[in-house]
Parts: sequence; C-alpha cells; structure tokens
Amino acid sequence: MAKKKKSSKSKGKKRVEIRYVGAPPSDKGLLAGITKLLPDTASEQFLVGLLIGAGATYVLSDEQLRRQIIRYALQVYGDIVGGLEELKEQVADIQAEIRVEKAADL
Repeated sequence: MAKKKKSSKSKGKKRVEIRYVGAPPSDKGLLAGITKLLPDTASEQFLVGLLIGAGATYVLSDEQLRRQIIRYALQVYGDIVGGLEELKEQVADIQAEIRVEKAADL
C-alpha cells in the first residue's frame, strides 16, 4: 500500500492571534479609595490584623470600657431615633399645610 501524503489545511491562511485585554479598574464607588489605605505586602497586612485584633481584645476584656462604649452607642442610637421622629413630625406638618392650601384654593 502506498502512503498518502498529509495535506496541510492551513495553506494560504493567516494565523490569527487572540489577545485578552482586562478591563481597567473602576475608581467609582463608595469604598473605592480604601484599597489605597491598606498595606500591600502580606507581612504588613498581618501586622495590621494583629493590631486590630489586639485592640478588639483589649476593648472586649475591659468591662468598664465596654460598658462606656455600649452606653455611648445607645445614646447615639437614641439621638438618631429622636431626630428621625422629629423629621417625621415636620413632614406631617408640611403635608397638612399643603392640604390646607389646596382646600383654600378650591
């Protein structure tokens, strides 16, 4: 038997290269700039984590400090809730004034 020659199918065809291009990073968003504040290397990240963990441990283990923080947080929460209630009352007053003005125009 005679051997057949393999014909090259790519005769006359140009080779096309495909390049993958990543999208540029988006600088939009609420916390986009926080990555610039964080350390780059693993050892620096470890040290920052260690310091944060030590601070959290100290705060959580000191009962008096923890009590003061909770008291302050509750005061802030109460102030926010009171402010929202005041805002609701003002909105209701304005809505009532608008209804009175519309009724007077009729």
